Amino acid sequence: MRFAQIAATVAAIALIPSLASAHPGAHFHVDMADGFAHPLGGLDHLLAMLGVGLLAWRLGGRAIWAVPAAFVALMAVGGLAGFAGFELPFFETGIALSLVAFGTAIALRQKLPTAAAAALVGFFALFHGFAHGAELPAAAGAAGYAVGFLAASAMLHVAGIGLATLAASVRPTAVRFGGAAMAIAGVALLIGV
Repeated sequence: MRFAQIAATVAAIALIPSLASAHPGAHFHVDMADGFAHPLGGLDHLLAMLGVGLLAWRLGGRAIWAVPAAFVALMAVGGLAGFAGFELPFFETGIALSLVAFGTAIALRQKLPTAAAAALVGFFALFHGFAHGAELPAAAGAAGYAVGFLAASAMLHVAGIGLATLAASVRPTAVRFGGAAMAIAGVALLIGV
């Protein structure tokens, strides 16, 4: 019963197009506040950032800090590449696939080595960062905007760790169900729901 409720909720959320994607051409960002708000405004970014925290919690130990740190560092690189005008084909697909990858790893309780998990999230961070950087107008305050989106992303990683801790204390399988819902949302974005 719970899985059906989770799946229905994810499907309903994915059907709200204005929340499903927040990428190039959608907004005109100019400062740190806009950068901070951006990861909170798109379901794909929000779920991925929380997913990094859930995955870090799932792996424990050094991964608690190393996995989110890898994401933030490579997200900055992707953001710089997007702002500089580099091309990254299929970055929206990469973002959707990040939800599938993170969600599947969480749902299946994959015990990845910390370095492998950091590499995985770092790879997908390039796509997320690129999306942030590519939509920033050349005349905008890139530094402030970047600090904002990196800070918000790190905050969401910490929130994901806290959410996983709370969910697991209430019901041990809750984190796995959350991962499954995340993977389903990623598939919904891939097929254009």
